[in-house]
Amino acid sequence: MDSRVARMTEDIASNTTIHEPSMTAGEVEMLLFALDRARAQFAWKCGGLDAAGLSKPHPPSTMTLGGLLKHLALAEDSRTAVFVTGQPLGPPWDARDAEENWAWAWRTAGEDSPEELYALWHDAVERSRAAWEQALANGGLDQPSKFTTSSGKHPNLRRALVDAIEEYTRHAGHADLLREAVDGLVGEDPPQS
Repeated sequence: MDSRVARMTEDIASNTTIHEPSMTAGEVEMLLFALDRARAQFAWKCGGLDAAGLSKPHPPSTMTLGGLLKHLALAEDSRTAVFVTGQPLGPPWDARDAEENWAWAWRTAGEDSPEELYALWHDAVERSRAAWEQALANGGLDQPSKFTTSSGKHPNLRRALVDAIEEYTRHAGHADLLREAVDGLVGEDPPQS
């Protein structure tokens, strides 16, 4: 395993620190905190597992923690591209059309090593954080997103950010159940030092 992949594997297991904002924080800071807290919860539930742990389903569902990692990597990159930057998706998503990507991410996660899955998710989160930081510095949450609905409307960035939080909170719940089935790990928030 190369040093970059080893670092990514450590990052997903250890990047679970929750940085509490001020109790009087503004809307942007509070929404970004909610997203990062959900990411930390998700990272804790998925972190430190081998291929067997990441590919273990909890029947009757076929969902796995590895599938969730790949799905949320795609969700991060897709939301960033479609709503925040307007730029096309990069690798590995650029080899397929948008609909095929969603099925492909779930279907192929078991073929990827834990290091590849952790790196894919970590890199997508970092791209997303950078894109959100730049977009918010250039106009805040009220500005229209890059996405255009079929009726020609542009949801604002607030809507895109709330949707990102919802995506993580839903899947953090899935990860709770899947991780408990793997090794008994339970709890709401990762332990804090």
